[in-house]
Formats: sequence, structure tokens, C-alpha cells
Amino acid sequence: MKNPSRRDFLRQASQAGLSTAAISLGRGTFEGAIAAPAAAPQEVADEATSKPLGYAVVGIGAIAIGQVMPALAETKLSRLTGLVSGHPEKARHFARIYSVPEKNIYNYESYDQIASNPEIDVVYIALPNSMHPEYSIRGAHAGKHVLSEKPMCATVKDAEEMIAACRQAKRRLMIAYRLRYEPNNVASIQLCREKQLGALKMIDAEFAFVIGDPKQWRLNKQLAGGGSLMDIGIYCLQAARSLAGEEPASVYAQMWSSDPVKFAQVEENIAFMLKFPGGVLANCYSSYGEDGVDRYRAAGPGGWVEMDPAYGYSGLIQRVYRNGKTTVTQPTGGGQFAAEIDAFSDAINHDRDVLTPGEEGLRDMKILMACYESANMGKPIALS
Repeated sequence: MKNPSRRDFLRQASQAGLSTAAISLGRGTFEGAIAAPAAAPQEVADEATSKPLGYAVVGIGAIAIGQVMPALAETKLSRLTGLVSGHPEKARHFARIYSVPEKNIYNYESYDQIASNPEIDVVYIALPNSMHPEYSIRGAHAGKHVLSEKPMCATVKDAEEMIAACRQAKRRLMIAYRLRYEPNNVASIQLCREKQLGALKMIDAEFAFVIGDPKQWRLNKQLAGGGSLMDIGIYCLQAARSLAGEEPASVYAQMWSSDPVKFAQVEENIAFMLKFPGGVLANCYSSYGEDGVDRYRAAGPGGWVEMDPAYGYSGLIQRVYRNGKTTVTQPTGGGQFAAEIDAFSDAINHDRDVLTPGEEGLRDMKILMACYESANMGKPIALS
């Protein structure tokens, strides 16, 4: 179908049967984690006696400058103690701003020397997607815990290698799914997992914006691994899986682009439908060509819950409709990045499992790859 409307796609999807093709998603221990009831992020315990962990930020791009480094200035259990960058002047500039000693500035060649620096406990990987594996694995080999930005990487194989390297080094690996630590999203997940709306029937998740500079790395497949799906569609996938509280049984996807030059390497738009064993149907959509689309809604016989906006760095609003009445919960205080970083530090300090480990990222990677396979093959893909 050329440039299909989303309605046309969903109608075709609902009429399609399951493909015999299947992708193993490795349920194992991960399935138990996703099926557990959602809960608020674990309260940070024993703050007075917990060791503040030192973080080295690897890559000083927009997300590091705008979010990660400012968050580390707000955290209670974490602090910025190192920088890794290929731009020495830029690194020194931010080192001065955040009082990072110059001896704790590294470039990509000297990165492995962090092994001998006791002031660095964790590396926060804030590089383009395809670079996450190398610097996560090198960080683990250097004896550091790893917090990697999402998506975890660009291929399933890379995700598996990241997990294996951290496991072998006996270091923790966490994926920066910041919304799993945001109070209104946490409350929405818990409401659905506890069936306060009855058994869910549908989930609708959409995220889109108009992408700018055509030369940026997000439009380079070698660096990004894909287009809007990898960058922002993953938020819709996370929302659907988290709200449903189980793993999807199949996916059916279709992708298209309006500008063959700008989107020569990656997709502009993708719509994908997830069918869950319990009967929930999730319609998801991401795009680099629409403005102001940022929401999800989950509905059952007892009402609905929605987040709109749902995925931004701040200002996320929850609405719940029950018994003929809509309740609105305004954004709560505190930063999402600071919350996820301190949650990781708390898990390390107290030897606790993290909410979003590498296995969570691997699970998403397998489903994202199945979305691309479905779109390329023009048929649903069974997930097992």
C-alpha cells in the first residue's frame, strides 16, 4: 500500500492472520519481570549511609548537555565525576561547569583507562545507538557498571553481547527507560496491572515530531539502526508492553516515507499492531513527519487511562475516566533522568535488581526487529 492512512493499515491488520514465521523473544526470567505488578520506583533507602556513586558521561551531545549532566547535579546518590568525549575543548568546558577534575576527562582512545580511576563507578552511555555496544562492553571490561541510553543498541546480537559482557564482568547493566521512573506513568501502569479498569481491551500509543537537520545522525542508518521506530516508536512499544503486563504474541507493521531523499536510509513513519495473549490489541505509531503527537490511552470496560503528553522530559499529564468522571493528575516534581540515575545507584549500593535491566532492552530489540521484518514481508510475525 503506498502512503497508507493509519485507518487503512489498522483495518488490514485486523483482517490478517498470523504468519508461521516466529522470532524467539527469550521469555525466561524476563517474562516474570514484565508480568509482575507495576509499582512506584523503589524509595531510595538509607540515603545518609549510601555511597554516592561517580558517573562518567560518555558522549557530550544534546541529551548529555540538556538532560544527563544537569540531572547528575540534582541527584542524591550519584554525582558527575568523569567525561568521555572526542572534543577536548568541549569536555574541558563542561568539566569546569560541573567541577569535574581535568584528570577525569578521557577521549575515546584513552577510555579504557577509567579502569584505574576509583572515582568512576558507572558509565552513562549517551552516544548514537550503534555505538552503545562498544562503549558499554569496554566500560564493563574496565570494571564499571553501565547505564545505556535507549534504544539499547541497533541489533539483537549487540544487545546479547552487552548483556554477556556485563554478566561476565559482574557489573550491572541498566537501560535508560526514564519513563518507567516517572510517577504519572508508574501510576498508569499500576492502575492497568491491577485491573482497576477491568481487563484491558485496547491500547493506543502514538509519538511523532517533525525532524530537522537532514544530516543528523538519527537519519543515518549506520548510526541509528533505523528511523522513527528506533528513536521514538520504542516509547510506544514500552508503553504497550508495560500497560498490558504481558508480552505480545504477534506484530504486524507497515512503514512508509514521504521524502525519499531525506529518508533515504531510514523510515519516516511506521504503524504497528501488537496482539497480546490476554486479548489486548495495541495500535502503535511513530513518525518524523507530524507535530505535537505525544500520547497513549489504555481502555477497558471500567474506563480508560491516558497520558497526554506522555513521553516528554517534563509536563506529563495523566487522565483517568471512571464512573462517568475524569480525574486529571498534573505533572509531579522532580526530573526523570535524576530519578532513573538514582534508582540505578540505589540498586548497585544495595545489591538490588533494576527495573529496566539489559534483558528489558533485549526484549524490545527483538520486537523492533520483528516490526521491520513484518513491514518488509507485508505480513504479521508471530513472537515466541
